[in-house]
Amino acid sequence: MILAIDIGNTNVVVGGMDKDKVAFFERVATDIRKTELEYVVQLKMVLDLHGIEKERITGCIISSVVPPLNNIIRRAIIKFLNKEPLIVGPGIKTGLNILIDNPATVGADLIVNAVAGYRYYGAPLIMIDMGTATTVSVLDKDANYIGGMILPGVMVSLDSLVNRTSQLPRISLEEPKRFIGRNTIECMKGGIIIGQASALDGIIDRMWDELGYEAKVVATGGLTPSIVPSCRHDIIIDNELTLKGLGLIYEKNV
Repeated sequence: MILAIDIGNTNVVVGGMDKDKVAFFERVATDIRKTELEYVVQLKMVLDLHGIEKERITGCIISSVVPPLNNIIRRAIIKFLNKEPLIVGPGIKTGLNILIDNPATVGADLIVNAVAGYRYYGAPLIMIDMGTATTVSVLDKDANYIGGMILPGVMVSLDSLVNRTSQLPRISLEEPKRFIGRNTIECMKGGIIIGQASALDGIIDRMWDELGYEAKVVATGGLTPSIVPSCRHDIIIDNELTLKGLGLIYEKNV
C-alpha cells in the first residue's frame, strides 16, 4: 500500500492507495506551526483508525501547495515509516504535455488531478477542485494541459462576507429552500451556494466556447458536495481524484 498525502492550504489529505483503489482517506487541519513529531502522531492515528499497520506501507508520495510544510511532513514520514517520500515537483514524470507559459508554475495538486482525470475520464476534460481556492483546469481533446482559472473558494467568500460586515452571521453550507431568500440566512446561503454554482456553470459554458467543443466535467475537493448539486451542468463528483493521481504518479516514478 502506498501512503498518498496532499498538503492543501486548509487540509492535509492522507490516504492509502492499494494498487489503483483508495483504501482509506482522512482530512486533518493544515498547520505550519506543528512539529514533525505532531504530524507523526496524526499519521499514526489515521492508520490506527483504519486498522492499517505501518509495515503494510511500501512507499509514500506527497503533493503540496504549502512549501513551508514540505520538509516538516517529509521528515515526519521518514521518522514514522523510515522511508523517503516522493514529492511531486520539477523532474517528476507525469506523462502530461503542459502547454502554458511557464509549466513549472502549475500547482502540484492541479497536475495530480489532471493525471487522474485523463486516466479515469479521458479528454477533453474540465477539472474543478474546490478547496481554499476554487481552481478550474482544462485538458483539450488531444490531452494537452492548456491552463485554467482560479477564483475565491467557498469558505474564503463566506469568511470575507462575515468578517467584513457587522450583522451577518456565520452559516452552515446547505442548499437554500428557495432561490429568492426571505430572511438573512436564506439570502446568504443563496448567495454563497447558488452564486458559486452559477459561477461554475458560467465558467464551463465559456470554456466550451473557447475550446470550440464540449468537455466532460469532474469536480473534487471537500466542499464539492455542498455546491455541485446546485449546478445546472452535469458534473461528476470524485473526491478521490487527487489520491488516485498521486498513486498513478508514484507508479510512473518507481
